[in-house]
Amino acid sequence: MADYFTHESSYIDEGCQIGTGTKIWHFTHVMSRARIGQRCNIGQNVFIAADVVIGDNVKIQNNVSVYTGVVLEDDVFCGPSMVFTNVVSPRSHVSRRDDYRPTLVKRGATLGANATIVCGHTIGRYAFIGAGAVVTRDVPDYALVVGSPARIAGWVCSCGVKLAAGARPPESTTCASCQSRYRAEAGALVPLPK
Repeated sequence: MADYFTHESSYIDEGCQIGTGTKIWHFTHVMSRARIGQRCNIGQNVFIAADVVIGDNVKIQNNVSVYTGVVLEDDVFCGPSMVFTNVVSPRSHVSRRDDYRPTLVKRGATLGANATIVCGHTIGRYAFIGAGAVVTRDVPDYALVVGSPARIAGWVCSCGVKLAAGARPPESTTCASCQSRYRAEAGALVPLPK
């Protein structure tokens, strides 16, 4: 007996790995060789391609396709109908299977509803991608990005509370909600020991 839940309407191909306590809901398809961690929540109508790696405690909301080349680290949140790509110049009549570009979404990042992540980029730790944003470049740790193309509009705490506005990180800041402290380093924020 599996130590994870799968709704009867979903398809789980042989040869994938699914961690303990994960829940996979209606009309989802997980392809062979995909790896899904523990305590994940995979919503309705989700597609997870071969060789995708998903960490622990990842939440993927309804209508998301996670294509080959995508790696989601622990605690990532994928909002409803957000989009990953894996080819920069797709053409129906040209096979590009050897041109997949990797996308790395680091621990704790949030990808808002209807956001698009163009392949070949890294989303930093605890970054926050606003709803509908189109990410066309790497996103630093703790950055808040919005728009099309996405631009840094502020900085967020690991708890999700906005720390500061603007494209440049503050020299130092403390979260009003959880009291976590940060300082600027190399154009991004880094957490300070508690």
